[in-house]
Amino acid sequence: MKTRALAVGSLALPAAAGLWGAGIEPHLFAVRRHTLPLLPAGHEPLRILHVSDLHLTSWQKHRAAWVSALTRLEPDLVVNTGDNLSADIVPQVLEVFDGLLNVPGVFVLGSNDFFSPQAKNPAKYLRSPSEVKHRTSPDLDVDALIKGFEDRGWIFLDNAEATMEIRGTLIDLSGLGDAHIDRDRIRWTEDGELVHPRFDRAADLKVGVTHAPYSRTLEAFASAGADLIMAGHTHGGQIRVPFWGAPVTNCDLDRTRARGVFPYRGSTVEISAGLGFSPFSPVRFAARPEVSLLTLVPRT
Repeated sequence: MKTRALAVGSLALPAAAGLWGAGIEPHLFAVRRHTLPLLPAGHEPLRILHVSDLHLTSWQKHRAAWVSALTRLEPDLVVNTGDNLSADIVPQVLEVFDGLLNVPGVFVLGSNDFFSPQAKNPAKYLRSPSEVKHRTSPDLDVDALIKGFEDRGWIFLDNAEATMEIRGTLIDLSGLGDAHIDRDRIRWTEDGELVHPRFDRAADLKVGVTHAPYSRTLEAFASAGADLIMAGHTHGGQIRVPFWGAPVTNCDLDRTRARGVFPYRGSTVEISAGLGFSPFSPVRFAARPEVSLLTLVPRT
C-alpha cells in the first residue's frame, strides 16, 4: 500500500504543478513595486508604470481587462517595452491601452510586434534563446501599432531619443531596438565615442529603454551614463524552479537576473517579468505575470 501511495503521489504532484502553471498562475496578475532613490535632492517622487510582454490574443479578455484598469495606479509616466502582440489584433491592443494612453508614455518594440509566434518545441526554449532572425518581413501590422501609440502622444524610442519634463524633473530617454532580432543600433564614432545611446548630462534623470536586456545593450546604456535601464523580454524565466530561480532568460543575461532590480556598472537595471507568453507555450510557474510600478525618490 505504501508503494502504491508513493506512486500515486509522484504522479499527482507533477499533475498539480501542470494544472497550476497552465490554468491558474497565468491569470494571477500582480503589480511589482520598487522604490528607487534616483532623483536629485528636492525633487517630487515620480511613478513610472512599466508594462511589457502583453502578448495579447483575442481570447485573453481577463488579461486585457486587468491592463485596462491600471489607470488606477495613477502613473506619471508609462514605459512599454514591447511584445504587445501574439496575433494581428492591433485595434484590440490600442483599446486595452486606451486609458494609459492619456498618460505621458514611451515605447519600444519586441520581436512579437513584428512577427507572430510560431509553433516550436517548448523544451528548446529551456536550452537556448528562441530564434526569429531568419524572418525579415513582418506579418503583424507593426506600422499601425506605432501609429496608434504615437497618435495618442506616446513617443517611439526604437534607436531614438527624447526629452520630457514631468513634475519638475527633466527626463532624458534613449532607446534601442530589440537586440533579440538585431534591431538595436549602437553607434560609435571612429574615435570610439558612443553616439547612440546617449544622454544629456544636464538632465535630472537619464533612462535607457529596450525590449531584450542583452549584455551589449546594458553595456551601451551604462557607458552612456544611464541612471535607470528598463527592459522586458525574459518573462522572468517563465517556468521558475522554487528556491533556485529561472532556468533561462531567453538572452545572454545571467539567469539570476531574469527579473527585478539590480545594479549594473553604475546604473540601476529593472527587468519586468511581463504579462504574457507565446500561445504555443501557455504556461507560467513561480513567475507570476506582472507590471512594475517604480516610485523614484530623491537620493539620500
